[in-house]
Amino acid sequence: MIIDSHGHYTTTPAPLGQYREAQKAALKLDPAHIGEKGVIKITDDQIRESLETNQLKLQKQRGTDVTLFSPRASWMEHHVGNEHTSKYWTEHTNELIYRVVNLYPENFIGVCALPQSPGKSLANSVAELERCVTEFGFVGCNLNLDPSGGYWDSPPLGDKYWYPIYEKMVELNVPAMIHVSSCCNPAFYVTGSYYLNADTTAFMQLMQANVCKDFPTIKFIIPHGGGAVPFHWGRFRGLADMLKLPPLDQLLLNNVYFDTCVYHQPGIDLLLNVIPNKNILFASEMVGAVRGIDPETGHYFDDTKRYVDQSKIR
Repeated sequence: MIIDSHGHYTTTPAPLGQYREAQKAALKLDPAHIGEKGVIKITDDQIRESLETNQLKLQKQRGTDVTLFSPRASWMEHHVGNEHTSKYWTEHTNELIYRVVNLYPENFIGVCALPQSPGKSLANSVAELERCVTEFGFVGCNLNLDPSGGYWDSPPLGDKYWYPIYEKMVELNVPAMIHVSSCCNPAFYVTGSYYLNADTTAFMQLMQANVCKDFPTIKFIIPHGGGAVPFHWGRFRGLADMLKLPPLDQLLLNNVYFDTCVYHQPGIDLLLNVIPNKNILFASEMVGAVRGIDPETGHYFDDTKRYVDQSKIR
């Protein structure tokens, strides 16, 4: 069985986006707006229609069996609104994933978003993770290390601020994919510089932290091939040595994993050559950041299984 560890529901029915726009409109009038969670009317047929010609079609065409499926990453937008905004929005998006899993249990497994809010407690996130794992059967979460949306005002991942969510992850025995959302800082392009910057930053923060020591069984996935990390593996090894840290295989590789969301053959080959196989998870991120056809190969950029299959690195 081939499991795609990184998929987002990017083709959601229109009423979900309409709900979000209504939230934003209310917040524009009153930034302290609380409102109510309300109801989003989406039929099972609308869900089927949104998936049959996209995710499910591509699963079959590209030879994958199951996708770990989470809400659209760029729509988490933790910097928008307040704790109530984030809580209601996240609950709706996770509940929609749960409906997808129930409609297509052989094709999708749920992964939840968390209702983070800049500068606020993680209590709502801990509660939502527990709800999604214990009630919905989800197997992980997406954790945003920068809920400010590009202004980096949250503590680093080694800070005790994050420990309540780590404790819950360990208790429930589920991993977190460290994944930022959309960016409101014009200095960054969301899926290019911001995402890859965040992936690289996450690795360095974990290097400097005691998280893996304090939580020996915790599991993190750093997506998009680990950002710059595999390409600059020698730099990180050297930094670990300079900082008097243990070698990286002892320091992090019992707890940190990378995925194969790398969209060309040389990049996949490098990832497979540098990072141990046990620390690499197959993933495509489809339908996601890069949807076009590579003019050099004639194949979709995000058909990552093709790169893995064709790699001579084993």
